[in-house]
Amino acid sequence: MGALARRKDTWLYVGLFCWISIGFTIGRDDYWAAYFQSLLASLGLWSPVLVVTWVREGSGMGRFMGRNRRIWLGCFLGYLPLLLALSAALLGPGRLIWPVVFTGGLCIAALECVLAVESHYIGRLREVKWVRRLSLEKAVLISITGLALLLGAMAVSSLDNPLYHSGKQLLIGFEIHFLKIAARFPTFISYSLQLLVMYLAGYFFFYINSRWLVPVILKERGILYYVLCSSALIGVFYPFWGQLLAGLPFSKILGGVFSANPFVAENAFGAMLVLLISLPVLLAIQWARQNSLITALQHEKSLAELDLLKQQLNPHFFFNTLNNLYALSLQRSEQTPESILQLSELMRYVIYKAREPFVRVEEEVKYLNDYIQLQKIRLKRSLDLQFDMEIADGTILIAPLLLIVFVENAFKHGVENAEGPAFLHIILKADCQSVRFNCENSYEPVSNVQTGIGLTNLRRRLALLYPGRHRITTAADNGVFRASLEIDLL
Repeated sequence: MGALARRKDTWLYVGLFCWISIGFTIGRDDYWAAYFQSLLASLGLWSPVLVVTWVREGSGMGRFMGRNRRIWLGCFLGYLPLLLALSAALLGPGRLIWPVVFTGGLCIAALECVLAVESHYIGRLREVKWVRRLSLEKAVLISITGLALLLGAMAVSSLDNPLYHSGKQLLIGFEIHFLKIAARFPTFISYSLQLLVMYLAGYFFFYINSRWLVPVILKERGILYYVLCSSALIGVFYPFWGQLLAGLPFSKILGGVFSANPFVAENAFGAMLVLLISLPVLLAIQWARQNSLITALQHEKSLAELDLLKQQLNPHFFFNTLNNLYALSLQRSEQTPESILQLSELMRYVIYKAREPFVRVEEEVKYLNDYIQLQKIRLKRSLDLQFDMEIADGTILIAPLLLIVFVENAFKHGVENAEGPAFLHIILKADCQSVRFNCENSYEPVSNVQTGIGLTNLRRRLALLYPGRHRITTAADNGVFRASLEIDLL
């Protein structure tokens, strides 16, 4: 289900093909046959679009990144225009398939343009300050102002046109004549202002609903008080708005859109309709705001918990590091200066890199190698060490200090306590989709040994950093301790 849920654009194209097929059933008696014939034609001939979109979304990269760019260019600038031209050439009466394919090509091109613009520009537009500050009330006010200007221009353009303008009534036609608007500019301003007043009547009830009825009355007192207060609001104000709208000269020009009697039920019904239509929109916005607030609080809680876990984790490494330094000083080894330098690098990584949310996998590997080399100096017996790596890209980002926990436990609870030959086998595989880490080491069971905070903190950090996208297993059998970790990066 997770893989299917990530393919949003693919499902958009499937839905597009279904709507195109539905359109070609109109006026036909064999509608199911026409529907499936059209759908199969679209899915078959436009299947490369679905495949390219499916693969691109599965890669986790944008349509213009890496190999996705070449595939996208080949599909949408190569295959699509070619099949579009072929289907246009084969259009003809009695042929259902090619009109379906031609229509599908045009719709695919339009939808892909919309998706490309949305992914590259809409996200940036949301970061613009005035867009972020634009509330729903302001957006609605701007919209009705623009609509009033548009209808005012269309009304002026319809004057003296016998199709729309008779002696008793003016109908607003779907046409705009800029010369006529310029010649009758005062009339255009008058019509637009009066239309704006008409829309402001509905905006008044919407604004009260948005600012008071829903966030205060409905939220704090419940649905019964909301209905009663809405009825009171309509009863108090709708006659006055009805009188104002009936007195507008433009209302009479349109043939008396509003009744001269402001108390007619149609006026109250119009106000009630505004409240009913805006209610689900306002509830959805309220839910989205609460959900965003809860998500932000959960994120802050997770960050605080991660900081606490790191504060517990750093002393854990410090203790082991100091033990290493103490052991080397007792041996008076010539490797002591170099080891101290390695220790300082380890300490620097733990102190500074651990503060970063993510590090490159090559940095984590270097830390593992330095730690292992330092531990080998302390060992009094030989160690069968194998560290195999398959890393597609060293710049892949992972959370710091995840892999070291397994290696540290392998030395502390396995290699150092081994009575005979010890071994440590590590396999690390990383690509843009996942990181897989396996660790096997010799193991001598010891009773009354505390588990420590390493693995416990690791499990908790993974749950916070990669929720639902990691798998960790540990098992001990026949003197061998096995640990594995797999992280999905997409």
